[in-house]
Amino acid sequence: MSVSTAAADQSLCTPLPVLGRDVTVPLVTGGEVTYAALDYAASAPALQRVWDDVAAYAPYYGSVHRGAGYLSQLSTDLFENARRTVAEFLGCRAGDQVVFTRSTTDSLNLLARAIPAGCQVFVFETEHHASLLPWQHADVTYLDAPRTPGQAVQTLERALADRDPYGPALVCVTGASNVTGELWPVRELAAAAHAHGARIVLDAAQLAPHHPVSVTDLDVDWIAFSGHKLYAPFGSGVLAGRADWLQAAEPYLAGGGASRRVTRREDGGVAVEWHETAARHEAGSPNVIGAYAIAAACKALTEAGWDTLVAREQHLIAKVRAGLAEVPEVRVLSLFGADAPRVGVLSFVVDGWNSSHFAAALSAEYGIGVRDGLFCAHPLVRTLLGTDPQTQGECGAPEAAPGEKSLNAIRVSFGAGTPDEHVDRFVNAVRELVRDGAKWQYRTEEGRCVPAV
Repeated sequence: MSVSTAAADQSLCTPLPVLGRDVTVPLVTGGEVTYAALDYAASAPALQRVWDDVAAYAPYYGSVHRGAGYLSQLSTDLFENARRTVAEFLGCRAGDQVVFTRSTTDSLNLLARAIPAGCQVFVFETEHHASLLPWQHADVTYLDAPRTPGQAVQTLERALADRDPYGPALVCVTGASNVTGELWPVRELAAAAHAHGARIVLDAAQLAPHHPVSVTDLDVDWIAFSGHKLYAPFGSGVLAGRADWLQAAEPYLAGGGASRRVTRREDGGVAVEWHETAARHEAGSPNVIGAYAIAAACKALTEAGWDTLVAREQHLIAKVRAGLAEVPEVRVLSLFGADAPRVGVLSFVVDGWNSSHFAAALSAEYGIGVRDGLFCAHPLVRTLLGTDPQTQGECGAPEAAPGEKSLNAIRVSFGAGTPDEHVDRFVNAVRELVRDGAKWQYRTEEGRCVPAV
């Protein structure tokens, strides 16, 4: 093996440092073990570099856009530089706006408030609730789950062909499923939308942490994502893209920061002139540290190199898929088939197991954190499980005792901070639980499966 090849292999096997990588947790069977955080799709651990950058800035924190003092001016510069960093990370076009929000959910609700009157919205039933539900006050068409990427494009084209060709239209689509991890044909869907005079917004919450995402390259009109999935804490998100609908809409929140000038009218009322920049939808004191953390994460991922990050994640995905394939009782959920490209998110069910019971045993007996439930994507999970779409269920565990059939699945997810050992331990734990059963007794408590005391 050459020196360069050895160096490349070493780089492939080295995870990025994240907070919590050395945290130990107790096991019900006795002793402690290093926690294996395999729930990245819900919230990824913060990169150590992001945390260090935030800690270095924290003593200099000040309120932005409003103060003449040094710390306020410094914080304003950092906040606006963060906006530029995110714009560069997302490949934004000249004239695009980057609005800082609380999350992907907040970003898409903001856009839902900004769409023109009479706008027709098209969204697949496979979306996370963050992108499925904000459009209920619009003229919305919910599209059935496709079974191939090509079928997704065809389904959208047929729906758009039947719409009112003279009114505004918007397509909302995910980049990578939060349930199956499968990549969606975003470029092709964007081309179909634009060919029929519609715009498109990309929910990149699960895509941006795993792959480069570009407004320009994907030819989408907006991108929404969350900092807490991009290795950045503090509850911030982004909506980036075309400015015209955002500038024409009433502010998402009314208050200081969104207003350029406020005066009393002769009739005793108040007249408001709103900003036309991103500030129009950023009323109140913004989450400066959250925005700065997102920018720090964007820089860290870019500098780590997407080729290396993607290659390493594909290495982990191959390990998980190969390991689960060796257990006949495990069924991995998929829309597009076993060979579909995906990010580090996989959901599965285990014959003979309640999913909540299985996830609880992974945690209590092996120190492995996964997620069970419907993953805030109820229609999709029910479609994948083949259950009645009217069946009741919740985001968390159902009221089902260990051993009873559940309508849930188990999700394992990982990313740039996941060491090989965590994936190996997960695969071995699945094998042992299926072969030998749980070592402990469990009970249902407030809708959760927990170890019996």
